[in-house]
Amino acid sequence: NLLEAVAIVVVVLLFAMGLRSGLIIGGILFLTISGTFLFMDLNGIILERISLGALIIALGMLVDNAIVVIDGMQVRIEQGEDRIKAAAAVVGQTAVPLLGATVVAILAFASIGTSEDSTGEYCRSLYEVILISLMLSWLTAVTATPLFGKWFLKGKPAGKSGEKPKDPYAGKVYQLYKRGLIGAIRNRWITVGVIAGIFFLSLYAFGFVKQMFFPSSASAQFFVEFYLPEGIHIRDTEAEMAKAEEHLLGLDGVTSVSTTIGGAEPRFLLTYVPTVASTGSAVIFISVEDWTIIDGLMPKVQADLERLLPDAVVNVRKFLLGPGEGGKIQLRIFGKDRTVLRQLAAKAKQIMFDDADAKAIRDEWKEKVKVVRPQVAEAQARQLGISRPQVGDAFMSAFAGKQTGVYREGEELLAIIARAPEEERIDVDNIQDLQIWSPVAQQMIPMNVVLSGFTTESEDGNVQRRDRSTMIRLHCDPKPPTFPSELLARIKPKIERALGVDLGQVRGKRYSSDEEMYAEFSDKTIKIVYNEKIPLKGMPGYYIAWGGEAEDSSKAQAALASSIPIFFGMMILIVIFLFNAIRQPLIIWLTVPLAIIGVTIGLISFDQPFGFMALLGLMSLVGMLIKNAIVLVDQIDAEIKTGKERFDAVVDSGVSRMRPVMLAAATTILGMLPLMQDAFFVSMAVTIMFGLLVATVLTLVIVPVFYTIFFKIPNPKKA
Repeated sequence: NLLEAVAIVVVVLLFAMGLRSGLIIGGILFLTISGTFLFMDLNGIILERISLGALIIALGMLVDNAIVVIDGMQVRIEQGEDRIKAAAAVVGQTAVPLLGATVVAILAFASIGTSEDSTGEYCRSLYEVILISLMLSWLTAVTATPLFGKWFLKGKPAGKSGEKPKDPYAGKVYQLYKRGLIGAIRNRWITVGVIAGIFFLSLYAFGFVKQMFFPSSASAQFFVEFYLPEGIHIRDTEAEMAKAEEHLLGLDGVTSVSTTIGGAEPRFLLTYVPTVASTGSAVIFISVEDWTIIDGLMPKVQADLERLLPDAVVNVRKFLLGPGEGGKIQLRIFGKDRTVLRQLAAKAKQIMFDDADAKAIRDEWKEKVKVVRPQVAEAQARQLGISRPQVGDAFMSAFAGKQTGVYREGEELLAIIARAPEEERIDVDNIQDLQIWSPVAQQMIPMNVVLSGFTTESEDGNVQRRDRSTMIRLHCDPKPPTFPSELLARIKPKIERALGVDLGQVRGKRYSSDEEMYAEFSDKTIKIVYNEKIPLKGMPGYYIAWGGEAEDSSKAQAALASSIPIFFGMMILIVIFLFNAIRQPLIIWLTVPLAIIGVTIGLISFDQPFGFMALLGLMSLVGMLIKNAIVLVDQIDAEIKTGKERFDAVVDSGVSRMRPVMLAAATTILGMLPLMQDAFFVSMAVTIMFGLLVATVLTLVIVPVFYTIFFKIPNPKKA
């Protein structure tokens, strides 16, 4: 994908800028990427999905600085200026603005680079590669690029020909843009009104974009999780898995299966979370001929295995390309009484079962297990000098086994377990023949002497706690093609109402009746906040909290939100320092929100969700737009300083910067085409491509319009 993207960018440059200019910028691009690899190696950054994707994302920005320098030199040389003077003039004018714009683009990614969340750890190389490559691109733009331009750019030196220098902006495209820009500036308030209307319309449409945290993998494997009843023998689990394996191997397209039984399998993939150790847990990993058949195969596998193994909770899943653990939708219920918690969990699970798009509905406590509990005859036991712990040790030694020592094997310590032979452990009736040592009688005596009998009881085999509070956690997943956010939006208000969420306590508002309270109830009434406990009405000490993908996303965004204001503040300050003014930075930042227009169009057109990677794409888009706007506003200021009429300076600056701005956008957009086929980066690619396409066109219009408004530049009188 990286090689394809580089080839696309170079071809675009050759067609748009000509052979010599295209080859110069292409050579600078190869130099920058090679230097990036060198610094990545020195800093221990390896080549993987994130770091390679970062290079593809940065490609357009890598050539941006070189395009500005080469384009400026080419224009001056064609007007008859000496190459050395042209290089010195262009670098002298653009070096500082390009440096500031480059740092701004880097800071747009800094939030993910400094995030302490698991998503920050997962995506950190994205920021590191962007930082290295963009700084190298600026360094080569102000050193190697003007040198190559001096060597290879064509043009007649000043004074060697009596020909009048040709106008580099006489082309039809330039003139068409110039006429359109003049019309937009003359009708500036109409222009602002139209763009504002489109912007607010896109904000409304953005509410229809689907939500997702991280996408699933496009590898040629998927897996099936099985949760059998608690307490089942592991050999029975093995027999059930044999039936499932036989069925799966008979499906078209399946090449092999691999099964782990008992849970706690090795974490062979960073984003794979092993199942909890249990005799009733198992996972079957399925390899297929082509990953494209997985989406069609998964529903069939889900339905077939649910019929084949009716006692098991079956969950067919793809591998994730990001952090995530357990079900996509999770609900935690807190309280003191375990019976009450199970009753509340049953209500919530029933609502999940009622939704046709929910699957793999389960809770972590699972079923209660039967236990045989001996009843100690306290009087007889005391007479024989036998305590309750001794009775427990005797049963453990006979059946489960008891550690009696430690064996050292090199640096490894192995527990020595003593227990009765299998023929004595296999039959529960042998419990009557168990012997126990009596310190008073100084001999082994039958266990039934100190026992009054046995009772068979049911107890919770698994009890979880969180923050020292007893907690039962429910899981469920959506059936494809339903998104987790869509399923959550349906079941969340129903579950909260069924459990009796105390909306008044959450909102800090008093209601006269429950009906009045629930009249305002919707899926947006209570936002999902990381680890927020929502109280239940009339049940002090009982709370619920939503988890799963929504919580992971909320947690990741919270980690970003803590640093975003810092870095965005730094970006604003850099722009202010560049211009030593307020109005120019205000013009630049007013163009940033326009990116949402293209982002909305792209995500809806390609049916892509707005997830974490799309959020990163939007943040990087901000840096790209600011960079383009800085170069344009700096050119306007430079033109005005030469004494040119202010209206003409604004128009001429837009015309002169049209090619480098459009070229930078084109190389970025087309260079991302290979990422459109990558499941991990596709939403980010769509966000950047469409956002940059629309925002660049609007920037070339709205920045000059805003400039004339903020600096009160009047329209010239018509001739």
